[in-house]
Amino acid sequence: MSLIPTLDIPSMQDRCSPEEWKARVDLAACYRLIAHYGMSDMIANHISLRVPGEDGAFLINAYGLLYEEITASSLLKIDHDGNILAGPDFGPYDYGVNRAGFVIHSAVHAARPEVDCVIHTHTWAGMAVSSLECGLLPLNQTSMRFLKIGYHDYQGVVLDLEEQDSLVKDLGSNEALILRNHGLLTVGRTVGEAFNWMHRLELSCRAQLAAMACATPLREVPQDVVEATYMQYQPQTRRPYGQMEWPALLRLAYRLDPGFAQ
Repeated sequence: MSLIPTLDIPSMQDRCSPEEWKARVDLAACYRLIAHYGMSDMIANHISLRVPGEDGAFLINAYGLLYEEITASSLLKIDHDGNILAGPDFGPYDYGVNRAGFVIHSAVHAARPEVDCVIHTHTWAGMAVSSLECGLLPLNQTSMRFLKIGYHDYQGVVLDLEEQDSLVKDLGSNEALILRNHGLLTVGRTVGEAFNWMHRLELSCRAQLAAMACATPLREVPQDVVEATYMQYQPQTRRPYGQMEWPALLRLAYRLDPGFAQ
């Protein structure tokens, strides 16, 4: 008998619609890719995806799994009240939903019907920038796309439903939010779009910290150029984010470990 602990999760494919199964595969791939790019925090944090054709229902990770072991079948389907609508048998582990994940993600999904995917991270770079009074600076081309980013003041671990109103107000109509003294959050109309925003936001935070660490004056870009660059990144001037990137990222996820799609 093997001494290596394993988690045998039965397939959920025959328990959901083809549309939901595709959403599960996409979301599981997103978890694996977040881990691959160094943006996971053990079993903490969460990525959610609206269930196609089901109002008020979204998929989210079970609290207790590392991002690198999440599969399409291990995801939980919950409603905006936090009730588990569907999920696999985890055996003796009896995994449930992270309370903070439910509070944050249900708030965004309820307030932003055009948003299908929400990603929240606690990366070292994101936490560092979230702790700076200056916030994210438009120091380079990538960070300029976040010129209108929202900020949400820290109120403790997000466990209280009363925080939902201020959270969605601070996010507004933006695609990204810096949770002060906490971390990062991005949203998208697709998994690929939300991942694209998070990947670029993470790069922006790392680049800023690297530049600030050089202890030399920062080269500022004229405000009119910053504004013009921001506008070049808006939906009306280019194709939707993730449209070209996501198929390539899915291929990467399959190369890394095709087991995510089980």
